[in-house]
Amino acid sequence: MTITDLTMDFTGERFAPEIKKEKLFLKSGKTEYTGVVYTLTHDGMSGTYIDFPGHIAETDNGATAENYPVEDLYRVKADVIRFHKQSGDGAVNGEDLEKALPADREKCKILVINALGEKNPKDIEERSVYLSDSAVEWIIRNNYTLVVSDIYESQALHGVFLKLFAAGISTVCMPVNLYKLPEKQIWLTVLFAKMPSVTQLPCRVVAEY
Repeated sequence: MTITDLTMDFTGERFAPEIKKEKLFLKSGKTEYTGVVYTLTHDGMSGTYIDFPGHIAETDNGATAENYPVEDLYRVKADVIRFHKQSGDGAVNGEDLEKALPADREKCKILVINALGEKNPKDIEERSVYLSDSAVEWIIRNNYTLVVSDIYESQALHGVFLKLFAAGISTVCMPVNLYKLPEKQIWLTVLFAKMPSVTQLPCRVVAEY
C-alpha cells in the first residue's frame, strides 16, 4: 500500500497563518514542566483547503466542518482523472472528463482531477486552465459529492463554484502531488478540525492505493 500526502505546505503562502508560541511553566508537589501553547490566526484559504456549499451564501445547505458526515471523508473511493495542461491552455470540457474514465467503472462519491500533470496550481498563470460549463455539468450528472482538483474557475469568473455548490458538491482547492496518483480508483481521506459554523478551512488530504 502507498500513501501520498496531497496537502500544500503553509510556508510562503499569502494566507500563511500567524503562529504565536508561548511557554507556560507548570509545577505541583509531584512534578514540574514547561508546556508549549500555540495561538493560531489563519485564513480559511491557507494551504490546501475545503469549501462546503455555504462558502457562497446563496448556496448554503447547512454543511459545516462540524456536521459534514465523516463517512464521506474517511477512506472514500475516488476516481482519478489526469491531463497535462500547460499555463494558458484554457478549458477542460465535459467530453474530456468522459473520455478519461472507463464507462464500466465502479461509481464513486469523490472525483480527483489532476489537470496540470506534474505542475501544482501555483506553477501556472492563475485560472488560465479551468473547468468549462460542460465539465461542471458532467460532474453534477455523475453524482459526485466532493471534487479535489488543481483547477476550477476561469479568469472570467463564469460560476464554477456557484454551480457545484448549488448542486451540493463540496470542493478541495490547492492540492499538490496529484501527479503521483495512479490513474485508477484510489481511497481518499480528508481531515480537518471539527469546527462549528465554518464552511471553509484548511484541510489535510491523503490518498491511499
